[in-house]
Amino acid sequence: MTNYTRVLRPVEDTNTILNVTLQVTLSQIIDMDERNQILTAYLWIRQVWFDAHLKWNKEDYDGLDTIRIPGSNVWRPDIVLYNSADNHFTGPMDTNVVIRHDGQMMWDSPAITKSSCRVDVSFFPFDGQQCRFTYGSWTYNGNQLDIQNAMESADLADLVENVEWEVLGMPARRNIVLYGCCADPYPDVTYTLKLQRRASFYVFNLLIPCVMISFLAPLGFYLPADSGEKVSLGVTVMLALTVFQLLVAEIMPPSENVPLIGKYYIATMTMITASTALTIFIMNIHHCGPDAKPVPKWAKIVILQYMARMFFVYEVGENCMSAQIEKQQRPFGNNTNRTMNGQAGPGREDFKTECTQETMRPVIPEERRDTDQIMSPTDSAEGKESNHCSAQNNGVFISMGCEGSGGLKRSRKGGVSEGVKKDGDVSCTPGSTNVVLLQNVEYIANCYRDQRATQKKIGEWKKVAKVLDRFFMWIFFIMVFFMSLLIMGKAI
Repeated sequence: MTNYTRVLRPVEDTNTILNVTLQVTLSQIIDMDERNQILTAYLWIRQVWFDAHLKWNKEDYDGLDTIRIPGSNVWRPDIVLYNSADNHFTGPMDTNVVIRHDGQMMWDSPAITKSSCRVDVSFFPFDGQQCRFTYGSWTYNGNQLDIQNAMESADLADLVENVEWEVLGMPARRNIVLYGCCADPYPDVTYTLKLQRRASFYVFNLLIPCVMISFLAPLGFYLPADSGEKVSLGVTVMLALTVFQLLVAEIMPPSENVPLIGKYYIATMTMITASTALTIFIMNIHHCGPDAKPVPKWAKIVILQYMARMFFVYEVGENCMSAQIEKQQRPFGNNTNRTMNGQAGPGREDFKTECTQETMRPVIPEERRDTDQIMSPTDSAEGKESNHCSAQNNGVFISMGCEGSGGLKRSRKGGVSEGVKKDGDVSCTPGSTNVVLLQNVEYIANCYRDQRATQKKIGEWKKVAKVLDRFFMWIFFIMVFFMSLLIMGKAI
């Protein structure tokens, strides 16, 4: 190495272009920082060139073919990683250089590189990334040093598998770039690392819990309105999804590209917000008080008839196998046993009436529709010419049959004789007035009728709320199902 200098380009003629061949071997992917868009990789870099000043005849040196000397003693090309993101700007390790007798120089050096990588998280966690490694000379232009790629792609034979990323390939391409600062061309070799994310970790830790939580939102419509937990369930599901959304936001870079799982979270949170608002609206309908207006006619037809059958909403005591049996009222007879709500009560004698009459005028059906549950049809009108009744209610005798307002007397006809009456029954005696009694009975009947009408109206509004609950529950179940299919389809 007498008269050898390592600071000059090793060519015999200064106009000669020195060719450098570059080969990269990918050993391991250490880390992919999506938020800072930095890829850390472990590479083996091989550079081969010819030094015109380092040649010898191997026969003159006992057949010595190659020697190895420290790389700092010879000229080496200043090939660097253009898109390096390392704070210390460290280059390859200072290893020995292998020199052959014909002047071929081969420099193998390992390097841990941090390169900038544009990360596109639009389809996270089912995304793929392409990171580039661009190598070129920092000071020599293409007329002084030309860089060539030794292979069409990087060597992946010794690659250590990464648990998060799958390497699909690393093709190489030679480029010639003309920069604005200089008129001379600058060649470089760009390796494109193609990565595919292994999504199993994110599916089991972010996606599946989100899907399961999303299916809880429609179940809020199935909760009974009187439980008081419908709105609380929606708010709890919203808070749970917010926690997962924050976890995703910490991983992803703050870019305009919203990840796929983030879109799913936003859509699910929007759906839960809508379900909570609808739940409040339905609970307002469920708790309609006595002062509420009656259910509109169209709502009775559409909601209480068609939609109730469609969504299997039945009255208390019904199910999908037994249809509702409409109550049919039967007229009272002399010996008919009934309870206070107008239904037959077999085996009960809480309220028995016995009436006889001489003459009876026709009874208007509209006036006696509600009072027939308390009174016999023969005793329900004021102004009859004559009637008389007796009643026994829990052992208390009530005189209900008396003399008419005109003072006319009547005798028992066709009834049971006094000597053969049953124990506990009292027959009517002439001479009593029934005006005050009938007014009291009419007042009781009116109160009972108003109470029944109010209960019926409240019950109809509650059934409307229940039908709407079932309707929205199935709508939101379908929405969650199709959103889950959509994100899985994007993954495939």
